[in-house]
Amino acid sequence: MKIAESDLIINPDGSIYHLNLLPGDVADTIITVGDPDRVIEVSKHFDSIELKKGKREFITHTGFVGNKRVTVLSTGIGTDNIDIVFNELDALVNIDFESRTIKEQLTSLNIIRIGTSGAVQEDIPMGTILASSYGLGLDALMNYYVQDLSGDERNLLDAVKTHFGHVQHINPYLTAANDELLDTIGKDLMHGITVTAPGFYAPQGRKVRAKNAVADFVNLLNGFKNNQNRITNLEMETAGIYALAKVLGHKALSINAILASRVKFEFSNEPNKIVDQAIKLVLERI
Repeated sequence: MKIAESDLIINPDGSIYHLNLLPGDVADTIITVGDPDRVIEVSKHFDSIELKKGKREFITHTGFVGNKRVTVLSTGIGTDNIDIVFNELDALVNIDFESRTIKEQLTSLNIIRIGTSGAVQEDIPMGTILASSYGLGLDALMNYYVQDLSGDERNLLDAVKTHFGHVQHINPYLTAANDELLDTIGKDLMHGITVTAPGFYAPQGRKVRAKNAVADFVNLLNGFKNNQNRITNLEMETAGIYALAKVLGHKALSINAILASRVKFEFSNEPNKIVDQAIKLVLERI
């Protein structure tokens, strides 16, 4: 079936609408970062760079780490941007732009997020590099997609829904990390459930001037336990990355640089150093 021009927008130069990338511009291994300025902090470790492109908050560098071709791409903040980035990355490798049809042979990308996060458990110190075993979304993105959950995902999500049952207007979704990436890039790291919030302030339990609708939000999160699973940290992209990757047939892992303790009300005085440690770890293991 031919995909409509209004559903998949291609620029006059043949590039995908938002990312401004051509098929072939991205590698099969992709590192995503939120901050456009962080792209160069990743690509400065490449042995060579073959491509630099940008549009809006989406900056892309593709190059080589040794003999491995790697792309680093900024997504901006939030799962609304993840929706754009992941659908357009998938289109670049799995849709024939000339015929506007899905390719017979599909490509599965390896996508690793390197991002910052705040811990919600007291025993997780700032400076920890944490791999998300699950992404738990409190945003609305996956209300618009059909998901196929495994038995483990469904059981854990049921437990989450019971725990949050008294909180109005929250319809969580949950997806596991890719096992292969978790066992390789995420090996020897702390693992845990990462909560993806639809905002930075009240949606993550922060109190500035506005009154929060959900009282003691951080304590609600760190009070969840299900067998060996517990909620470890908060950020704004992981759940959307995991869910859309699975829907589209890609492999995803989120690596979190813990910069804040939400329980101790502390923030790191060396955030750039912690992020650089996470970057180097991922590049060494890909």
